[in-house]
Amino acid sequence: MGDLVPIYLVILAFFCTAGAIALAVLHIYRHLLNYTEPIFQRYIVRIIFMVPIYALMSFLSLVLPRSSIYFNSIREGYEAWVIYNFLSLCLAWVGGPGAVVLSLSGRVLKPSWYLMTCCLPPMPLDGRFIRRCKQGCLQFVILKPILVAVTLVLYAKGKYKDGNFSPSQAYLYLTIIYTISYTVALYALVLFYMACRDLLQPFNPVPKFIIIKSVVFLTYWQGVLFFLAAKSGFIKDADEAAQFQNFIICVEMLLAALGHLYAFPYKEYAGANIGMSRGFTRSLAHALMLNDFYHDTVHQVSLTSVAISQRFLYWILLLLFRVIYGFYHIRSLHLRIMIMYCTTIMMVMREQGNTGRGLLCQLGPRWMLLEETNT
Repeated sequence: MGDLVPIYLVILAFFCTAGAIALAVLHIYRHLLNYTEPIFQRYIVRIIFMVPIYALMSFLSLVLPRSSIYFNSIREGYEAWVIYNFLSLCLAWVGGPGAVVLSLSGRVLKPSWYLMTCCLPPMPLDGRFIRRCKQGCLQFVILKPILVAVTLVLYAKGKYKDGNFSPSQAYLYLTIIYTISYTVALYALVLFYMACRDLLQPFNPVPKFIIIKSVVFLTYWQGVLFFLAAKSGFIKDADEAAQFQNFIICVEMLLAALGHLYAFPYKEYAGANIGMSRGFTRSLAHALMLNDFYHDTVHQVSLTSVAISQRFLYWILLLLFRVIYGFYHIRSLHLRIMIMYCTTIMMVMREQGNTGRGLLCQLGPRWMLLEETNT
């Protein structure tokens, strides 16, 4: 039980975790009892759930370090869910994508050095801009669970270890992919906020942006820095760095729970006249339904509307397949064929889009013939 961590730190982490969970559960309960604006509060409840999930998974990783890979995977998977819900909440505040386009019609986002657009022409704030911001976040939502699954597979084969930057281990390459995806998602959120900050002003967005970015993005970079410190000798080893990261997150979640009380207060909905509360059970069921995510995935990220996101996912998935192919010593003929065939699909999608389906039917048998020749 947490043999790398002194017992007094484990006790402190326990009380911080218990306090964070208690505050977050009470906060969620209050929102569900005053569920008068379900369009907004659905996303708020999902965001607040981040605190108990982060705190509990980090504490379990602290006291059960041999199983930490599984607890961390749950925590990291929820990160993507939080980003999606925060962007959806911002869009709901301003009336949805259509209302944003009408409100911003004729306006542009001027070149700016701190937005890294100083060398680009002014960006028109139209439907394409809003769609690209949403796609920038959705790529992270879709890619994150895939990377978590790949991490577990590689870990089971002994080819992944947290904090091991060796070129013969997958941690280095997955960290690069994570970093690219994180950066794109964060950049999309920043661009959306800068474009819509006047529309979002009545909803006091600044503390909400700060706490979401702090919990999701800063905790990620915090972990990377701890592992780099271990590699540089400032921390004993990667295992100790991982435990230190888990302990810090337990403490930080208590602060995050307090921050959520200020950033997402339930009292502003308690006196709302928009609608009546549905009751605790029905409100909770509504908040946990995934129909909105399904709609966005199917209708917003269609192949005909994501040329840029498609090219980005092509390179990420291609690198991902190369990582699997290189580190997962694949002896199954059919599995090798599947990986090469999926790579071919992505190449054809990149070069020819939907018109490449006929070429796929030709390339698939050629891959199989090549494999049979090599074996």
